[in-house]
Amino acid sequence: MQIHIETPALLFSATSLILLAFTNRFLTIAQIVRGLKQSYHHTKTKSILLELKNLNLRLSLIRAMQLFGVMSLFLSVFAMLFIFLQLQFLGVLLFGISLFSLMISLGISFWEITISIHALRLHLSDLNELIDETEA
Repeated sequence: MQIHIETPALLFSATSLILLAFTNRFLTIAQIVRGLKQSYHHTKTKSILLELKNLNLRLSLIRAMQLFGVMSLFLSVFAMLFIFLQLQFLGVLLFGISLFSLMISLGISFWEITISIHALRLHLSDLNELIDETEA
């Protein structure tokens, strides 16, 4: 199989945008953790501890998402270098690994989103119970 040097470069814009989105998620969760930690010092409820545990898992997943995303970009650069040096097999191999790394990053992202949605549904279920009580 033969690819051109521009092929791995196609991942640059997509990977950069994905990494930016992952960083934004990280910053948002970090801000929520700081707020919850302050709330916990005042109220010391178990629900805040559970939420902090959930957010800690999500932060770990985001770190893994970023790691595999950066690795994908890094391997794409090396693929371009090997293609430039006329080492086509190594270039194609590294580009394939780069794509696989990007797939892992996106898979972890899906997992993190699933956890986030589950947590939000728990919050909404509490609100739905309150709405049902006020309507009754």
